Amino acid sequence: MQTQVMFYILSDDKQNAGASDTSSAFYHACLQASHFYRQNQRVFIYTQDQKVAEQIDELLWAFDSDSFVPHNLVGEGPKQGAAVEISYQAPRSRRPVLINLTETVPTFANQFRLIVDFVPSDETLKQQARERFKTCRQWGFQVDNQTVENPQ
Repeated sequence: MQTQVMFYILSDDKQNAGASDTSSAFYHACLQASHFYRQNQRVFIYTQDQKVAEQIDELLWAFDSDSFVPHNLVGEGPKQGAAVEISYQAPRSRRPVLINLTETVPTFANQFRLIVDFVPSDETLKQQARERFKTCRQWGFQVDNQTVENPQ
């Protein structure tokens, strides 16, 4: 099984640089989590720290009023975890999809079939994404990218 990686290139919003890169990545992470949940895929969202994990948890609660996405922080919720688990620590169970919201490629990335990552427009964050892209290629992952529009 070869791990596939999709880097989503977030469009450049000159009016709201910096903080909007983070909120745009968070929004698209929730969008992707919702998409994979609807395909009956179990998702692990990996965050930089506990604060970001809690932010993603809150965003998913309010993400789509028409269709709830079952999720929890690791250690909360059902024993096997909800369809979408969020943590800043390595996963405790196997899942096919990883949404990476950290600055590096996690050491456990090869246990996932698909990795979703984001390329913000901020130059520093974009350079970190380039490094993750190179690491994924070096690890033998099949890497691709796609441009997405930021939410209005």
